[in-house]
Amino acid sequence: MPAPPLIMQTIYAELLERGATTAFNEAFPQEGAFTSKAIKGRRYWYFQAQSPQGRTQKYVGPETPELLERIAHHKQARDDERERRSLVSTLVRSFGLPRPIPQMGDVIHALAKAGVFRLQGVLVGTMAYQTYSAMLGTRLPQATLQTIDIDVAQFTNVSVAVNDRTRPVLEILRQVDKTFREVPNVHDNRLVVSYAGKGAVRVDFLTPNEGPDTDAPQALPALQTHAQPLRFLDFLIHDSEAAVILHGAGVQVRVPAPERYAVHKLIVSRRRPEVAKRDKDLQQAAALFEALAQKRPHELKSAWEEAIQRGQKWRQLLLEGMSQVAPDSRDLALKILNSTRDSLPGVNLTFNNPPAIYDFHRDVVKFSGSTLGDAVACAISREALEDHFGADNVDRNGRVEIFQKNRSRIEQMVRIKYLSWPVEEPGAILIRTEDVKKLLGVMSEK
Repeated sequence: MPAPPLIMQTIYAELLERGATTAFNEAFPQEGAFTSKAIKGRRYWYFQAQSPQGRTQKYVGPETPELLERIAHHKQARDDERERRSLVSTLVRSFGLPRPIPQMGDVIHALAKAGVFRLQGVLVGTMAYQTYSAMLGTRLPQATLQTIDIDVAQFTNVSVAVNDRTRPVLEILRQVDKTFREVPNVHDNRLVVSYAGKGAVRVDFLTPNEGPDTDAPQALPALQTHAQPLRFLDFLIHDSEAAVILHGAGVQVRVPAPERYAVHKLIVSRRRPEVAKRDKDLQQAAALFEALAQKRPHELKSAWEEAIQRGQKWRQLLLEGMSQVAPDSRDLALKILNSTRDSLPGVNLTFNNPPAIYDFHRDVVKFSGSTLGDAVACAISREALEDHFGADNVDRNGRVEIFQKNRSRIEQMVRIKYLSWPVEEPGAILIRTEDVKKLLGVMSEK
């Protein structure tokens, strides 16, 4: 029988495909024709149809093999809402995957039906994070999933280039909840980037700040709203992915790639004045690092390297953020990134004369160290003690005594290996007999 994560991902993949086909046919229901345009070396598709007001044109998307397949089978797929609801229910009830509170799910569904995500809007923030459990086939910690905010981002140049638009945002939102109102912008109260409804539900629109720093709202013509410009957002929403919000029969959205989301959280955590939000950023990053280390290690490494190469400020924020991540998650990420612990600011390994014991099952002397307030499991093997510290023909108590006599040198070795060698095991360090000669050479050079 397949493992539960594989079953989960198979069900989710089916829901994603069925939902995408249904959303496509709902977006282009009338008689018409698909046509393409070449723009700056890339081909984009549009749907042309006749209406009482004349010929209309709706943006479909950039050309991909999946889109061409969907165009080829336009309107052939039957509506299977009942089956999609059953798939959503299975993912929620059988696998414990998160679903939004109904009001938020209704709002996202309304935005999706209006074409926000078809027009390359990207759902960001914790609502996007909720989709990663199903996408990656793992249950992310529940404490990191709670929110009453909906954040939608779009590139301003994309908003202009699609040559299509939704209805005004307030009109879309009031179809769900008539209490929705525009929230005047602090920088310019004539412009709106946020909308608030009952129960403190809030919808914010964002766009990358790619020029000089500014707080001035930027127009998103395709979504008929303005958006708050944010630094670093371009990295997050570049190459977004299709996803499903587990609400109703499933809501088709676009979200950041999870590896970009994790890396981006490290950056923004360093710019948060609020401790609670900063901690949530780091918790989400840590949870994703653990999942991505198994599911998408190459993609994680690629996203990290891209961010690091963007300049000194990016590098500083990334390394500072990584140093604050929970140690096991941090070490998992560093192992995938082929990076060492001493690349992170503030990371050191200290000892406060902790008790040492002999572990008969592992044949090692165990003791502990500390880094940034977290314990590190340290050990030296019996073979290393025998080959390099004269522990031949002694019992386990004798091995502990020999460790104590050479404790200072052994701790120095442990510190060097922990900080400057590639990560072998998260949250732990072991000195083997083959390590000792190399480490003694390093120590003699200092």
